[in-house]
Amino acid sequence: MNILIIGGGGFVGRKIAASLAEKGTLRGQPITKLILADVAQPDPVEAPFPVTGAACDITDRNAVDGLIGADVDVIFHLAAVVSAHAEADFEAGMQVNLFGTYNILERCRALGTCPVVVFTSSLAVFGGDVPDPITDFTIPNPQTSYGMQKAVGEMLINDYSRKGYIDGRGFRLPTISVRPGKPNRAASSFMSSIIREPLNGEPAICPVDPEQEHFYLSPRRCVQNLIKGAELDAADLGQQRCMTLPGLRLSIRQMIDALTAVAGPEPAKLIRWEEQPDIAAIVRGWRFDYRFDKATALGLEADQSFEENVRYYMEDDLPKT
Repeated sequence: MNILIIGGGGFVGRKIAASLAEKGTLRGQPITKLILADVAQPDPVEAPFPVTGAACDITDRNAVDGLIGADVDVIFHLAAVVSAHAEADFEAGMQVNLFGTYNILERCRALGTCPVVVFTSSLAVFGGDVPDPITDFTIPNPQTSYGMQKAVGEMLINDYSRKGYIDGRGFRLPTISVRPGKPNRAASSFMSSIIREPLNGEPAICPVDPEQEHFYLSPRRCVQNLIKGAELDAADLGQQRCMTLPGLRLSIRQMIDALTAVAGPEPAKLIRWEEQPDIAAIVRGWRFDYRFDKATALGLEADQSFEENVRYYMEDDLPKT
């Protein structure tokens, strides 16, 4: 079983790699090779099988052709220009999120090997004038360029699977919190930083109202779901290959209450409430009332509480002093 992670230098990609290294198998077969690819060549992870890094710009079709060989069995396609960045730089979002995805799928079609392709989509495919709750049957109506690009990616995954070019499956990620590392250009980045930075003894700014609700999943559970998603049988996916991952609907206040329940009152004192109109406007446009019956029926799972999210960060990613 040869596996390729595109976006393998990012935190989700590296966590998938580490989990696969520990697991040693995928889809009932021993893993024989793992390639981590990103714009800059990622460092390999320790594993009982060969792991290599590769530099690849997915906007370059020739580079994609050189990356994806006929021996690749499973591709995790995680690479993306994130939400606020894609909104501010339309060209970058189109090139990476739309045409980069197209390049990957076209390479798979040309090879004729029908690899499993796990595509990470986004809740940003939903929006506008659709009723709550959002279910497995809600029609995508993105209100950002990023959401549009991900929605097109979902349609491509469905059609290339229908034609037999790939065995695709797409998963709309809730906001992943608590993310390790530094803030990125995603509008949702603060939803990790208001937990992560205080746990690291650093101040953080919350740019939205404490009663603002959103939809969350921990990195640990996200990785478990994506790996399980790669192992699902095509017959169980049906005609709609894309679905929303399970998550928790919570307010910012509930997140911080969970932080306090796990880590005591001191970290929350480092949070400052300073509304940032540009971020607040984007976040207010997001939906937060989701149903995920299909994913649950397929064995994918949400966290039990946001206290789990906080504990997972402390166990997996909190810098050791």
